[in-house]
Amino acid sequence: MPSLFGSNPSSSDPANDTVPSPSSSCSSSSLDMWNYFFVPILLCLTKELSLAKAQTSTGLLLPSQRGDGSADDSLISFSSCANADPKLYYRPVIGILSHPGDGASGRLNNDTNASYIAASYVKFVEAAGARIIPLIFNEPEEILFQKLELVNGVLFTGGWSKYGLYYDIAKKIFKKVIEKNDRGDHFPLYAICLGFELLTMIISEDKNILEPFSASNQASSLQFVENVNIEGTVFQRFPPNLLQKLGTDCLVMQNHRYGISPEKLQNTPNLSRFFKILTTSTDKNNKVYVSTAQAHGYPVTAFQWHPEKNAFEWGLPMIPHSDDAIEVTQHVANFLIREARRSLNRPAAQKVLDNLIYNYSPTFCGKAGRGFDEVYIFTQRQARI
Repeated sequence: MPSLFGSNPSSSDPANDTVPSPSSSCSSSSLDMWNYFFVPILLCLTKELSLAKAQTSTGLLLPSQRGDGSADDSLISFSSCANADPKLYYRPVIGILSHPGDGASGRLNNDTNASYIAASYVKFVEAAGARIIPLIFNEPEEILFQKLELVNGVLFTGGWSKYGLYYDIAKKIFKKVIEKNDRGDHFPLYAICLGFELLTMIISEDKNILEPFSASNQASSLQFVENVNIEGTVFQRFPPNLLQKLGTDCLVMQNHRYGISPEKLQNTPNLSRFFKILTTSTDKNNKVYVSTAQAHGYPVTAFQWHPEKNAFEWGLPMIPHSDDAIEVTQHVANFLIREARRSLNRPAAQKVLDNLIYNYSPTFCGKAGRGFDEVYIFTQRQARI
C-alpha cells in the first residue's frame, strides 16, 4: 500500500517486485500517522507562543491585532454606548468669588474697585470638565445673586481679605448655598485657604477665632485623622497608594498665616456640629492645624492647602510638581465637578454664555517671578447679566 505522505515510485523500481517485511511496513505507517496528527498541533502551538511573546513585549494587543475574531465584537459594542445618566448635568458651571485688588499688589491695576481671580482656579475647574462664571464681590448684589442662579456650585479662593464687604458677601453666598441644599438642590462649595478661614469665622460667629500659624510657602503632607471615614469625601476615589503618599510625602502646598487647631474646632460647638476633620498638617513650628474638613450633611469641603497650585502655579519655589502632586490636583478638581453635576439647576444657555469668564481676558503677571502666573481682573463697570 502506498504511503499517505510518500512519493509514488516508478514501475521500474526493483522495490516494487519485493514484498516489504512486516516490520518495515509498520514503522513507516507509524511515522506517517505521527506526522498526520502532530504537525498541525506543533504549528498551532508555535503560533500561540509567538502571540504570547508579542503580548509580553509590547503589552496588550488591540482586538484587530489578536486575529481571534474579537475585533468584530468590538465594532458591535462601539455602536451601543451606555446612555448618560439623566439625573446628572453634564454642562456644569462653577461660580468663583473674586477677591479685592489685582493679585499683584497694584502692579497691574491700582483701581480701588478692582478685584481678581487667579487663573489657576479657573484652570483647576476647567480641567475637571466645567466652566466658570465670575462672582464679582463688589458688583451690585442683585446682579451677583442673579449670577448665582446660573451656576451649579461655588468656589471661595485664597487671599487676605477677611472683613468688610468681602466678608459680608461671602457670608451671604454661604447662606444661599445652605438654603439651596436644604431645598433639595445638591449645590457644592469649595473653600480654599482664605475661604476655609472665612467659613470658620462665619459658622462660629466669631471673627477672632483664627489662630496664627507659620505655613507660608510650605509644601507639606496630610495626616488623616485616626479612623476617619473618607467615603463620600474628596478623598474617596484617591488610589490607595496615593492616599498613603499623602501622609508621607510633601504633595500639597500651604501658604497661610492663620488657621484653626483641631482642639479649637472640636471645642467650638457651631464648628464641630458643622464640620468633621479629615486631615491635619504641621506648620514650620510644629503646630498642628486642620488642613481638610468636610461638612456633615452638606457638600461643603474646606481646604487650608491649595489644590490648584500643583498643576497651575509656578511663582513659588516650594510648590510640588511631581506626578503624584499633579494627580492630587486632578482628583480634588474631579470631586468638585462630580458633585456639581448632581445639581438640579439647568440655567439658560445664552445667559451662561453672556456671563462666562471667557468674556474676560487674563493678564500675565508671572514675569515678576513671584505670586500668580495669570489673573483675571474685574471692575464694577464690567458687570454682566
